[in-house]
Amino acid sequence: MSLTGADIAEIAKLLDESHFTDLRLEMGSLKLRIRRDGGRWSPGYDEDEAEEVRSAAPAPSSANQPEPPPLGQEAGAARAGEIDVPAPLLGNFYSAPRPGDPPFVQPGDKVNEETVIGIIEVMKLMNPIRAGVTGTVVAILAENGTAVEDGQPLIRVKVDG
Repeated sequence: MSLTGADIAEIAKLLDESHFTDLRLEMGSLKLRIRRDGGRWSPGYDEDEAEEVRSAAPAPSSANQPEPPPLGQEAGAARAGEIDVPAPLLGNFYSAPRPGDPPFVQPGDKVNEETVIGIIEVMKLMNPIRAGVTGTVVAILAENGTAVEDGQPLIRVKVDG
């Protein structure tokens, strides 16, 4: 059995509308894990260990923590001549090829249509994301290692010309 991007998006939507925080689906050789908070599972981290960590950790207090702005809004609205480069699919966004490596792009970097600006991981497949425009990066809008949705702004570019 295989799932399309639309199938995964629908599953993620259903999870978001439920009271559950994560979903683990196994059907034959297909394994799908989705977390509402965009967190990642670590290799070798089994569910029994996860339950021990959850029961030992204190519950976070929402009264003491301010609500973070939605992803893509940290840098405000795009100005004239700037465009947001959207995520072409849903998955986990990575701004660098590997942990500890420098990011693909940073504010001030020049990009062209073929410049890789990040990676989106979907079902263990790493998909390089290209800028699709020529210009200068003015803002990084998606946080490294977080879940992004199809169409969510990843970076903002001041277009040349």
